[in-house]
Order: sequence, then structure tokens, then C-alpha cells
Amino acid sequence: MTGNPSTILVGTVEKIIKPRVPSEPERAQIAVEGADHLYKELRIENALTDARGNEVQLKVGAKLELTVEADVKDVIKKT
Repeated sequence: MTGNPSTILVGTVEKIIKPRVPSEPERAQIAVEGADHLYKELRIENALTDARGNEVQLKVGAKLELTVEADVKDVIKKT
């Protein structure tokens, strides 16, 4: 952690979306727990890097921790 304001959300990979065009990347659809119903799904490129630098992919059902971090200059004190 960098000391910047952050929160951790929990999510689950709901499905893997194959590209329509082979040159486009595969995507993972993630359901974010606690998010509003219409905004709970997040789609990201299904390409991650492990601790050894190897490329890996998510699989359906994977449990995730999603970190949202902001630069300290981009937040205000909650009243």
C-alpha cells in the first residue's frame, strides 16, 4: 500500500466473454458485492500477471479483492 486513501471490494468472476473479433482481448465479467444492482458488473481484459511475471487468466467463479485507490489530492474529508 502507498498510504493513499483506498478501499477493498469483493467480487466474483461471473463469466468469461470471448471476443467477436480474434484480434480483440478476452474479457472477464466481475460481479462486485455491495454495488448498486444496475452497476455491479465490471468487465476487464482477462489478462493478469502473477508474482513471477507469468501471464495468467481468471476463471469463472474466482473470488477477487478489488482495490480502489485515489491520490490524496483527489479526495475531500467526509463531513
